This record gives sequence, structure tokens and C-alpha cells, in this order.
Amino acid sequence: MPTGPGVAPPFAAPPVEGRTARVWIGLGVAALAVLLCCGGGTVALVGLIVTGTEAVNEQARVAVDDYFEAVSLQDFGAAYGMLCAEAQRRESSDEFAERLTEEPEVDSYSVGQVSVTSRIVVPVEVTYSDGGSETLRVSLNQDTGTGELEVCGIEE
Repeated sequence: MPTGPGVAPPFAAPPVEGRTARVWIGLGVAALAVLLCCGGGTVALVGLIVTGTEAVNEQARVAVDDYFEAVSLQDFGAAYGMLCAEAQRRESSDEFAERLTEEPEVDSYSVGQVSVTSRIVVPVEVTYSDGGSETLRVSLNQDTGTGELEVCGIEE
């Protein structure tokens, strides 16, 4: 390298001042990007779980409401069609209609809060035309073909 006054070096020297500040800014930006990606993914996952749970709750309430609406209107064919395959194997459509005809008529009903554990259970407050009332626990299963929830059992 030439020496002496007025001689320019063949290349510019790298800046020395501010080097650590640029490193820390770069690391901060990288950390922020990682936090946004991971945090956004976590928020999306939580949102997906909450939305999925709400969808199951809504579908369960609709399935139970439709079933009890059909029973209260004495549309036993429609109510039988809302039963799961297992329940339909336990009794025929005629046996189902005969059993419901012998039971007191449903005057009104109120669908309760859905409980999802190893199975889906929905409590229903039923008032009969003879003045009696009881709380029934309706268990639901998902039809693997259609994805719809179906009534699979009713317990007192």
C-alpha cells in the first residue's frame, strides 16, 4: 500500500462506528419476524379450536332441536331418519313410531348446553302434554358418510 500524504488507499475501509448497533437491529428484526410467525400460528391455532368447538356446539343443538321438533309434530318418519345407524338397528321404523305413540306427547322442549367429552351429550328439558316434565340427556354420534350429527340415544 502506498504511503505518504494525498495517497488514497485502493479500497474503502469498512466503517467501524455503528457496527454493533446494526448487528443488534438485525437481530431484533429477526426476533420480531420469528415472534410474529410463531405468535400468529399460535393465535390461528387457538382460533381454529374455538371456531371448531362452536361449530360442533351449533350443529349438536340444531340436530337435537330438529329431532324434538319432528317428535313434537308427531312426524315419526322424519325423527327416525335423524337416528344414527346403531339406533336404527335396535328398532325398526314401525317399532319406533309405535313406542313414541304410546309415550306422552311432547308439548314443549328446551335444548340445554352441549357437553363434549368422549361423546357429545345435550340436555333437553321436555314438558309433556299431560303436564309432566323431565330432563333428557341426548347423545349424538357423527355419521361418517355425511358428517352430520345424529341422535344415538336418549337417557333420563
